[in-house]
Amino acid sequence: MSGFAPHQADEVAIATIRTLAVDTVAAANSGHPGAPMGMAPVAHVLFSRFLNANPKNPKWFNRDRFVLSNGHGCALQYTLLHLLGYKLSIDDLKAFRQLDSKTPGHPEAGHTEGIEVTTGPLGQGFANAVGLAIGQAHLGAVFNKEGFNLINNYTYTFTGDGCLMEGVASEAASLAGHLKLGNLIVIYDDNNISIDGNTNVAFTEDVEQRFLSYGWQVLHVNDGNTDLASIYASIAAAREEKDKPTLIKLKTIIGFGSKEQGTHGVHGSPLKADDIAQLKEKFNFNPQEKFSVPQATYDLYAEFGKRGAALEEEWSTLLAQYAEKYPQEHAELTRRISGKLPEGWEKALPVYKPTDGAQASRKLSEIVLTALAPVLPELLGGSADLTGSNLTKVKKSVDFQHPSTGLGDYSGTYIRYGVREHGMGAIGNGLAAYGGIIPYVATFLNFVSYASGAVRLSALSGHRVIWVATHDGIGLGEDGPTHQPVETQIALRATPNLAFWRPADGNETSAAYLVSIQSESTPSVLSLTRQNLPQLEGSSIEKAALGGYVLVEEDNEDLTIVSSGSEVGIAVATAKKLKAEGIKTRVVSLPCWLTFDQQPLEYRKSVLRSGAPILSVEAASTAGWAKYSHEQFGMKGWGASAPYQKLYEKFGFTESNLAVVGKKVVDFYKGSKVVSPLEKALAL
Repeated sequence: MSGFAPHQADEVAIATIRTLAVDTVAAANSGHPGAPMGMAPVAHVLFSRFLNANPKNPKWFNRDRFVLSNGHGCALQYTLLHLLGYKLSIDDLKAFRQLDSKTPGHPEAGHTEGIEVTTGPLGQGFANAVGLAIGQAHLGAVFNKEGFNLINNYTYTFTGDGCLMEGVASEAASLAGHLKLGNLIVIYDDNNISIDGNTNVAFTEDVEQRFLSYGWQVLHVNDGNTDLASIYASIAAAREEKDKPTLIKLKTIIGFGSKEQGTHGVHGSPLKADDIAQLKEKFNFNPQEKFSVPQATYDLYAEFGKRGAALEEEWSTLLAQYAEKYPQEHAELTRRISGKLPEGWEKALPVYKPTDGAQASRKLSEIVLTALAPVLPELLGGSADLTGSNLTKVKKSVDFQHPSTGLGDYSGTYIRYGVREHGMGAIGNGLAAYGGIIPYVATFLNFVSYASGAVRLSALSGHRVIWVATHDGIGLGEDGPTHQPVETQIALRATPNLAFWRPADGNETSAAYLVSIQSESTPSVLSLTRQNLPQLEGSSIEKAALGGYVLVEEDNEDLTIVSSGSEVGIAVATAKKLKAEGIKTRVVSLPCWLTFDQQPLEYRKSVLRSGAPILSVEAASTAGWAKYSHEQFGMKGWGASAPYQKLYEKFGFTESNLAVVGKKVVDFYKGSKVVSPLEKALAL
């Protein structure tokens, strides 16, 4: 980059950003004006001099990615998108935080053009940015050739004191330092203010030393309010460091220009009318005018938009030349950018017969991943220090590591996340948002709870992140109730747009992967066992892919047992025992509630039909099962420490006890007109 010579147009633009953000927050009478006012100078320098993006094509693949770590500067980001010429009008800014507007209170991916990821909870965006940076490093290593540096974008994020207090940011920062992600530049709004007031009440650590210990480069701008040349120089220097991520410690005054600047009073509340008036006078704006943008500022930003369009045109020319020299790589790259799956990939999914040996579903998952790796190269996976337990590393796969470590290289497809479940989940969201990658992450099901903030944002954002969640219940045995999830299942099933799969055998495990990979805008959690499960008569990938199906059919049944995962095999054995005693029993496997609920109502009613009572069986909380069953058998509390066979016996998950339970249910409903819960439910 050439040197930086600030001029009057820059000062006017920065003042415009400040006043426009203040008016945006004031119009909604809600929001955070302080951060936009303090960060306006660095935002202007970054967006005007460095950020490579094309407002006319917000999804240009080699664009730089920009992330607000917490969303508190959303008015700032919306203002910049408007000035740059994205599809965001002044009327949209006036509708800030209003229902169905393009400018929701915290920016959401897929809702507003130019927003890369959905943040909000502090620190999530920081970790998303690490995922975006990994995405670039990986795809660049796979596809770039000499003379064809096709994938070389930077990821920039604005972060604050609150984000750096959150553990998820610490997890992600530690991993980013280990991975030496030189394409990641974090600008830290060091203003010493959080909602509770001055950060000296709770946050007095030496942030610089912390990030240096992580292996980051740390740069300083002592006056982020007015020193545009230093801001420019720090970003330029950060771009030159190729083997370390960079933290730019930018000293700012929150709410710069306000009567309350430098205090928490300007953090999360609109400015008062008299304060807005004096602010506008201070920056040579008419205090009576709202949402005023000088034509000179529009003209200035139009030039930056043209720069982005020219950069994309240059890139497209280079891509066409790449196609001539490397046609196979070009075809693969463009396929992955488009999001189209390889033709016939699903034929690689393993299929099982009832005569095949019993296997733990975590092992069945490993078999699927091994089969898919050659035909689905966009799978980029990893585990939170449980690789040998999760069985997520395909044999002979290369680790994603900086080449200097000798442990792998950036083309590798397996990420060693370390014991960082929450950071891993949020990084997975960034990988999904980058494009061209299908990320899977792994831990024990119980520890998905550690990452629930990231899982929730996966679902809200529509990120295809696949969780391989092994050791999924009391069946993990001797580790005891600290590791045995009984409530996690319903918490995940209750999350909108999250597919929670609990497969009962090999075909159902293949089906879980099939639907999870095909679901472009839905994350999935695959709940997998440690203990072996039999291959079930009547199961198939096609049936299980419907989310629920009849595994054992009977005409004029006396009872239907509906179950999932490791308890389905026990339900089948129970049905045989009951039939031998004259009680005709159907068995329904329901591996994924979300997918089942998406099927036509007539199909669902045929699976869980009226006429006989329905009993649900799952070695977990019974919460939620009433929508499918009349009676529920499950865990009433925590598990215990013992071999899994003893635990199933203790808590009644045996065919002999379930046969007793089933008889009680049949006797209770005998002579009654039994209507399926699906028939009774109103479509409210």
